[in-house]
Amino acid sequence: MEYSLDARTARLSVGEFSDFTLGPRDSSGGPQGLWRAQLGTYWHQQLRAQATSEHAAAAEFEITIEGRVFHRGWTLTLTGRIDQLLRRPPSLMLREIKTVTRPLPADETELRRDYPSYFTQLATYVALARLGALSDSGSQLSTLSSQLIFVEAGSGLAQTLALTPADENLFRVKLERIAEFLDLRLRARERLRHLSYRPAFANPRPGQETTAAELTAAFDRHPAILFEAPTGFGKTGVLLEFALGQLRSGHFDRAIYLTSKSTGQLQVVRTLAAMTAPSSDASVSQPSALSSQLPPPATSVAAWHIRNKSEHCINHTYHCHRDSCAYLADLETRWASSGLSRFYLLENQARDLPTLRAAGQAARICPYEITRAALAFNDVWIGDYNYVFAPSNRTLFYDQPGFDPARTLLLIDEAHNLPTRVADAHSHHAIATDARALLTELDHLRAPKNLLRAWESWTLLLSALPADDSLDPALEADVADTLSQVAAALANEPIDSAALGQPLAEILWSTPQLSDWLANPLLKKLLWSPRPAELSFTCLDAADAIGETLRAFGGIVLASATLSPTPEFATAVGFPSSAPTSQLSTLNPQLSGLTTVTAHTPWRADAYDLAYDLRVDTSFRERPRYHATTAATIAALHAAALSVSQLSTLNSHLGKNTATPCVAVFFPSYAYAETIAREIDRDHPGVRVALQPRLSDLAAQTAWVEESLALTDALFLVLGSSFAESIDLLGGRVTHAMVVGPALPEVNAVQRARVSEFSNLGREAAFRRVYQIPGMAKVNQALGRLVRAPGQRARVLLHCRRFAEISYAQLLARDYQFGQNILDDTDLATWLAR
Repeated sequence: MEYSLDARTARLSVGEFSDFTLGPRDSSGGPQGLWRAQLGTYWHQQLRAQATSEHAAAAEFEITIEGRVFHRGWTLTLTGRIDQLLRRPPSLMLREIKTVTRPLPADETELRRDYPSYFTQLATYVALARLGALSDSGSQLSTLSSQLIFVEAGSGLAQTLALTPADENLFRVKLERIAEFLDLRLRARERLRHLSYRPAFANPRPGQETTAAELTAAFDRHPAILFEAPTGFGKTGVLLEFALGQLRSGHFDRAIYLTSKSTGQLQVVRTLAAMTAPSSDASVSQPSALSSQLPPPATSVAAWHIRNKSEHCINHTYHCHRDSCAYLADLETRWASSGLSRFYLLENQARDLPTLRAAGQAARICPYEITRAALAFNDVWIGDYNYVFAPSNRTLFYDQPGFDPARTLLLIDEAHNLPTRVADAHSHHAIATDARALLTELDHLRAPKNLLRAWESWTLLLSALPADDSLDPALEADVADTLSQVAAALANEPIDSAALGQPLAEILWSTPQLSDWLANPLLKKLLWSPRPAELSFTCLDAADAIGETLRAFGGIVLASATLSPTPEFATAVGFPSSAPTSQLSTLNPQLSGLTTVTAHTPWRADAYDLAYDLRVDTSFRERPRYHATTAATIAALHAAALSVSQLSTLNSHLGKNTATPCVAVFFPSYAYAETIAREIDRDHPGVRVALQPRLSDLAAQTAWVEESLALTDALFLVLGSSFAESIDLLGGRVTHAMVVGPALPEVNAVQRARVSEFSNLGREAAFRRVYQIPGMAKVNQALGRLVRAPGQRARVLLHCRRFAEISYAQLLARDYQFGQNILDDTDLATWLAR
């Protein structure tokens, strides 16, 4: 749908019009839509031949129709194509043909209940014809008739229904829904025009006030920004203040704020609520004076935090299928009387997950459908990267009525994670045991023979695979051919997904996606077998796919503490500096490149006391020689931290908020951390070590950190994990830290394939791109957690001689690039004592 709120016009196809709803939308057809479409084309051709034979020149087919309808102050332009038109003056007959999988003939009441959009579509064509959208139809209104022809897909049996006055009323009902939607969008625009909000920071730190202005100025010149600011700077507040200003100015219809971690999403929700809560405070930013005819100013922005679909589920077991879940059955019919439309009609409704679950349970409707229905009427969407970049998840955003990326501001926080996350979203895995289980069930359900044979071939191929870092070209061709056979069988013959059950149905319907994956030119791919009878479809690089998505938006800001080196990051997100401009601006000419804005943080200038420990080499091959040295160094670091803590306690009049004697030690892997923990336990039993557990729950992670800081002497964390990158409890509380070597990725088939992809750059450049940049980014992320506010200090030992090598040192953030070289134990003692 295309619409102009200023002109009060909208343009949409008759199909869009007929399917439009403000509540849940029927998605039960799923992947079987391809099979339905192909059979539908076949039966259209058969009925076309029959009509030509029976009516000769009177029969016309695929007739384009366009007309304008005026309703409640809106002008709607509707366009469509009528399947068949029979002209026999003075009569005019309109026919629509629809393919269904149910047995025919069927009860007419059931057909009207189950396929309302089909009747709405025909009723719309009739209405347009009466308005003169067809030549000469205006004089034939008294003899205008219509038929909806249902065709049973498997047999070709047909059932014809004539449109009734009640059916024709569906057109007027749909007009009401469209007008209601447009009115709500108009209300949203007026709400934004009158939006007032507090500044992100009541008392900005040095640099915050100028950075926000620089970000806005740079964006006005070029709406594609890389925003680099250290951890603790307040990126969330800066980004939200910038976004609210853009929305209020009318530059965008909405903003999407994506971040890869739930902790970050919750922080966005809290910050936005604090900035936009009603207040009479004079410091609240007010819009400019507007017409006195407009409604009074709104004080809040409508925002929705999108949580994972499974988190919404209120069943004991997550099994999302309409035929097996009472909360999904007959959604469209039950929604109207559920009262759940209050979540988008009323602006003061809570929309947190417990509220949605309670409302859904009371109405016996899936809570996720509340999110799906209400999302279009919100100004800020907050969620994970997948809702924009993952093929299997992005429909939630892209299928929303009125959603237009060109009118949307896209904010991506923690953007250093984006290339890896999108590549993972484009990667798949197939296992022979799953294929065999599905083959057994297909046989039990008496699936079509072509599908059974194709799936058996796929099962045999997977079962015969040996472990291998890559498939030879002949085997890759076999994979592609077998997958295309399965996809063709699914496209031409039906299968009952509900009878298969969700896990097996998902495996079956993922097969056409694998076939499409192999043909996708935007992805760099590796087909390999990590273990016998398993096949990985690994996306090595999704830069082109990321770039294509980003350039569809009206404006983008990618923010992180670790975007450097920016040329390589820009290339990783699909904006290579060497590419011709014509290749970069096919969607939005203004997004042909990226402009960098760097936050000013003068308070970090002397916050870190760095030293480079040249006594050891922590590379995988050499590290065992230095295990004892590493353990002894940690013990010495703790002794120094203990001295600082005791002095701080003596000088403190409050007796709280002082640094702990616990030291933070970052390792490249769990195995390495476990080895050094055992070494300390043997040689330095007085040093109590807490090794990071494998916890995903944020509350549990936080509790563990708090307990460990209070009760232990050394906190062992793994670089790149959620503890190292997301736990913000260390700033100002840990005075001494140590990084045990760069966190280079594991050498495996995938990394070797990535190096091969970059071989044209040269060996050193390829190694830098695949290993050094990701590894050092983890180091920068971890160190950024140690100093998050003015006045905080941290003494950090980079424990490996590689940190002093130019190729590694230049990848450290600016604050960590200058320090003392530790050549022997005396140097270490001197540095710790000063």
